[in-house]
Amino acid sequence: MGRVRRLRLPPVPTTTESRTVEYRIRLGTSADQAAVEEVTRAAYQPWVAVVGGRPGPMDSDFASLIADRKVQVAVTEQVAELHLSVGGVLVQALEDDALLIENVAVHPAHQRRGLGLALIRFAEDTARARGLRAVRLFTHERMATNIAWYEELGFVISGTEPSESGRLVHMRKTLSGAG
Repeated sequence: MGRVRRLRLPPVPTTTESRTVEYRIRLGTSADQAAVEEVTRAAYQPWVAVVGGRPGPMDSDFASLIADRKVQVAVTEQVAELHLSVGGVLVQALEDDALLIENVAVHPAHQRRGLGLALIRFAEDTARARGLRAVRLFTHERMATNIAWYEELGFVISGTEPSESGRLVHMRKTLSGAG
Protein backbone atom coordinates (compact mmCIF):
# COMPACT_ATOMS: atom_id res chain seq x y z
CA MET A 1 0.00 0.00 0.00
CA GLY A 2 2.84 2.37 -0.74
CA ARG A 3 4.09 4.48 2.14
CA VAL A 4 1.52 3.69 4.77
CA ARG A 5 1.81 5.18 8.22
CA ARG A 6 2.70 2.33 10.54
CA LEU A 7 0.03 1.86 13.16
CA ARG A 8 1.06 0.23 16.36
CA LEU A 9 -1.54 -1.65 18.31
CA PRO A 10 -0.98 -2.72 21.85
CA PRO A 11 -0.36 -6.45 22.13
CA VAL A 12 -3.55 -8.45 22.12
CA PRO A 13 -3.71 -10.42 25.36
CA THR A 14 -4.99 -13.92 24.80
CA THR A 15 -4.85 -17.14 26.73
CA THR A 16 -3.70 -20.62 25.95
CA GLU A 17 -4.62 -22.72 28.91
CA SER A 18 -3.40 -20.56 31.80
CA ARG A 19 -0.79 -18.72 29.77
CA THR A 20 -1.23 -15.26 28.26
CA VAL A 21 0.01 -14.82 24.68
CA GLU A 22 0.68 -11.34 23.29
CA TYR A 23 0.48 -10.58 19.58
CA ARG A 24 2.07 -7.72 17.68
CA ILE A 25 0.71 -6.69 14.27
CA ARG A 26 3.38 -5.63 11.79
CA LEU A 27 4.06 -5.40 8.08
CA GLY A 28 4.76 -8.80 6.54
CA THR A 29 8.14 -9.45 4.96
CA SER A 30 9.43 -11.96 2.45
CA ALA A 31 10.73 -14.00 5.40
CA ASP A 32 7.08 -14.40 6.50
CA GLN A 33 5.80 -15.75 3.18
CA ALA A 34 5.79 -19.46 4.06
CA ALA A 35 4.05 -18.76 7.38
CA VAL A 36 1.50 -16.48 5.68
CA GLU A 37 0.72 -19.24 3.17
CA GLU A 38 0.39 -21.83 5.96
CA VAL A 39 -1.87 -19.63 8.11
CA THR A 40 -4.11 -18.95 5.11
CA ARG A 41 -4.21 -22.61 4.06
CA ALA A 42 -5.03 -23.81 7.57
CA ALA A 43 -7.66 -21.11 8.17
CA TYR A 44 -9.51 -21.72 4.89
CA GLN A 45 -9.11 -25.51 4.57
CA PRO A 46 -12.29 -26.26 6.61
CA TRP A 47 -14.28 -24.12 4.14
CA VAL A 48 -13.25 -26.04 1.00
CA ALA A 49 -16.02 -28.64 1.38
CA VAL A 50 -18.56 -26.01 2.47
CA VAL A 51 -18.08 -23.71 -0.53
CA GLY A 52 -17.36 -26.45 -3.04
CA GLY A 53 -13.82 -25.39 -3.89
CA ARG A 54 -10.79 -23.52 -2.67
CA PRO A 55 -11.60 -20.06 -1.33
CA GLY A 56 -9.73 -17.41 -3.31
CA PRO A 57 -7.24 -16.42 -0.60
CA MET A 58 -5.78 -19.94 -0.64
CA ASP A 59 -4.41 -19.25 -4.13
CA SER A 60 -3.16 -15.71 -3.55
CA ASP A 61 0.23 -14.63 -4.84
CA PHE A 62 1.63 -13.77 -1.42
CA ALA A 63 5.08 -12.93 -2.75
CA SER A 64 3.55 -10.08 -4.78
CA LEU A 65 1.18 -9.01 -2.00
CA ILE A 66 4.06 -8.85 0.48
CA ALA A 67 6.24 -6.95 -2.02
CA ASP A 68 3.35 -4.50 -2.52
CA ARG A 69 3.18 -3.98 1.28
CA LYS A 70 -0.40 -5.20 1.51
CA VAL A 71 0.18 -7.96 4.09
CA GLN A 72 0.18 -7.49 7.84
CA VAL A 73 1.02 -10.35 10.18
CA ALA A 74 0.12 -10.91 13.80
CA VAL A 75 3.15 -12.42 15.50
CA THR A 76 3.94 -13.78 18.91
CA GLU A 77 6.94 -15.33 20.53
CA GLN A 78 7.22 -19.04 19.80
CA VAL A 79 4.85 -20.92 22.09
CA ALA A 80 5.17 -24.69 21.84
CA GLU A 81 1.47 -25.48 21.59
CA LEU A 82 0.81 -22.76 19.01
CA HIS A 83 3.51 -24.03 16.60
CA LEU A 84 3.74 -20.78 14.59
CA SER A 85 4.95 -17.34 15.53
CA VAL A 86 2.66 -15.90 12.80
CA GLY A 87 -0.85 -16.51 14.08
CA GLY A 88 -2.85 -14.24 11.79
CA VAL A 89 -2.75 -12.55 8.41
CA LEU A 90 -4.44 -9.42 7.10
CA VAL A 91 -4.30 -8.46 3.42
CA GLN A 92 -5.62 -4.99 2.72
CA ALA A 93 -5.74 -2.64 -0.25
CA LEU A 94 -6.57 1.04 -0.54
CA GLU A 95 -9.46 2.03 -2.76
CA ASP A 96 -10.71 5.52 -3.59
CA ASP A 97 -13.34 5.58 -0.87
CA ALA A 98 -12.61 2.59 1.38
CA LEU A 99 -10.04 0.15 2.60
CA LEU A 100 -10.63 -3.31 1.17
CA ILE A 101 -9.90 -6.28 3.40
CA GLU A 102 -8.89 -8.88 0.83
CA ASN A 103 -8.15 -11.55 3.40
CA VAL A 104 -8.24 -11.96 7.15
CA ALA A 105 -7.07 -15.36 8.35
CA VAL A 106 -6.21 -16.78 11.75
CA HIS A 107 -4.48 -20.13 12.10
CA PRO A 108 -6.75 -22.63 13.93
CA ALA A 109 -4.18 -22.94 16.76
CA HIS A 110 -4.59 -19.19 17.38
CA GLN A 111 -8.38 -18.92 16.97
CA ARG A 112 -10.86 -18.00 19.70
CA ARG A 113 -8.43 -15.55 21.28
CA GLY A 114 -9.60 -12.24 19.78
CA LEU A 115 -6.93 -12.17 17.08
CA GLY A 116 -9.39 -11.94 14.16
CA LEU A 117 -11.08 -8.99 15.85
CA ALA A 118 -7.70 -7.33 16.42
CA LEU A 119 -6.89 -7.68 12.72
CA ILE A 120 -10.25 -6.18 11.70
CA ARG A 121 -9.73 -3.29 14.15
CA PHE A 122 -6.24 -2.78 12.73
CA ALA A 123 -7.76 -2.45 9.24
CA GLU A 124 -10.34 0.03 10.55
CA ASP A 125 -7.60 2.10 12.22
CA THR A 126 -5.58 2.04 9.00
CA ALA A 127 -8.59 3.30 7.05
CA ARG A 128 -9.18 6.12 9.54
CA ALA A 129 -5.51 7.12 9.44
CA ARG A 130 -5.75 7.35 5.65
CA GLY A 131 -8.89 9.51 5.86
CA LEU A 132 -11.17 6.79 4.52
CA ARG A 133 -14.75 6.56 5.71
CA ALA A 134 -15.37 2.86 5.18
CA VAL A 135 -13.94 -0.65 5.21
CA ARG A 136 -15.17 -3.30 2.79
CA LEU A 137 -14.71 -7.01 2.44
CA PHE A 138 -16.31 -9.93 0.67
CA THR A 139 -16.89 -13.54 1.60
CA HIS A 140 -18.61 -16.58 0.18
CA GLU A 141 -22.35 -16.82 0.79
CA ARG A 142 -21.90 -20.27 2.36
CA MET A 143 -19.57 -18.87 5.03
CA ALA A 144 -22.62 -17.97 7.10
CA THR A 145 -20.83 -17.86 10.44
CA ASN A 146 -18.34 -15.34 9.03
CA ILE A 147 -21.16 -13.21 7.59
CA ALA A 148 -22.94 -13.22 10.96
CA TRP A 149 -19.71 -12.27 12.74
CA TYR A 150 -19.03 -9.40 10.34
CA GLU A 151 -22.59 -8.17 10.90
CA GLU A 152 -21.96 -8.23 14.67
CA LEU A 153 -18.95 -6.00 13.99
CA GLY A 154 -21.12 -3.47 12.15
CA PHE A 155 -20.68 -4.56 8.54
CA VAL A 156 -23.76 -4.57 6.32
CA ILE A 157 -24.34 -6.49 3.12
CA SER A 158 -23.84 -4.10 0.21
CA GLY A 159 -24.28 -6.51 -2.68
CA THR A 160 -23.57 -9.93 -4.14
CA GLU A 161 -21.93 -11.24 -7.27
CA PRO A 162 -21.64 -14.67 -8.86
CA SER A 163 -18.52 -16.74 -8.31
CA GLU A 164 -17.42 -20.14 -9.60
CA SER A 165 -18.89 -21.92 -6.57
CA GLY A 166 -21.89 -19.74 -5.66
CA ARG A 167 -22.10 -16.08 -4.75
CA LEU A 168 -19.75 -13.63 -3.09
CA VAL A 169 -21.33 -11.41 -0.47
CA HIS A 170 -19.92 -7.86 -0.37
CA MET A 171 -20.01 -6.14 3.00
CA ARG A 172 -19.23 -2.59 4.06
CA LYS A 173 -18.78 -0.78 7.35
CA THR A 174 -18.97 2.98 7.67
CA LEU A 175 -16.42 4.21 10.17
CA SER A 176 -16.99 6.76 12.88
CA GLY A 177 -14.27 9.32 13.36
CA ALA A 178 -13.02 9.02 9.78
CA GLY A 179 -11.93 11.68 7.35
